[in-house]
Amino acid sequence: MEIKRLIGRRIRDLRKSSGKSQEALAGEMGISPKYLSSIERGKENPTLDTFIKLAGSLDLEISEIFNCTGSKSPRELKLFISGLTRRPDAEKLKLAAKIIKAIYF
Repeated sequence: MEIKRLIGRRIRDLRKSSGKSQEALAGEMGISPKYLSSIERGKENPTLDTFIKLAGSLDLEISEIFNCTGSKSPRELKLFISGLTRRPDAEKLKLAAKIIKAIYF
């Protein structure tokens, strides 16, 4: 897969892990949702300023955007877990709590 598509997919994954929609993230960044969609599909060449805004809006280090190896940092995992709890499903939250409790206690 070409690098622009890999980075775009990474951006999409980071956005979803944060629980933000394209519209919400684009609004925070001051860009259009259509442009963000094009970035996520690897169709655009974002500027450094765009990457800086993206990292700031997702509360990440800019280097995390370019980590396309699939390994997740502790910060990304925390964002992912908190993103899951933003869409509460009582049964899934109970199951997640049981799993976390089993791991830590």
